[in-house]
Amino acid sequence: MNGERNILRDKSFDFAVRIINLCLFLNKERKEFVLSKQLLRSGTAIGALIRESKNAESKADFIHKLAIAQKECDETLYWLELMAVTKLITSSEYDSISSDATGLLKMLRSSILTVRKNLKTHSS
Repeated sequence: MNGERNILRDKSFDFAVRIINLCLFLNKERKEFVLSKQLLRSGTAIGALIRESKNAESKADFIHKLAIAQKECDETLYWLELMAVTKLITSSEYDSISSDATGLLKMLRSSILTVRKNLKTHSS
């Protein structure tokens, strides 16, 4: 990995690792395979989209990729909440991982707003 520090990229990668480990736990210990697969897809897509945004073809493409990552993050929160309510994960597990997801969601929203604001400033 390169020496360049990117907090959003790093946090989304660490989050994906947590999601993978949670899904492995759910598969092995809880014998749950359906919801965990949904969680795995949305939870790991966030980081992949953020990584992909680095190679965006334009500022609009960059915003679009981050917006999709934002949607995936919100979907991940949905699956986590569903798992907490159905007792597939404990409330403390939910609190911990949903806090990370909420932090990512806020960072994504902030990044999108900043780039949009900069686009308007430069186009005026």
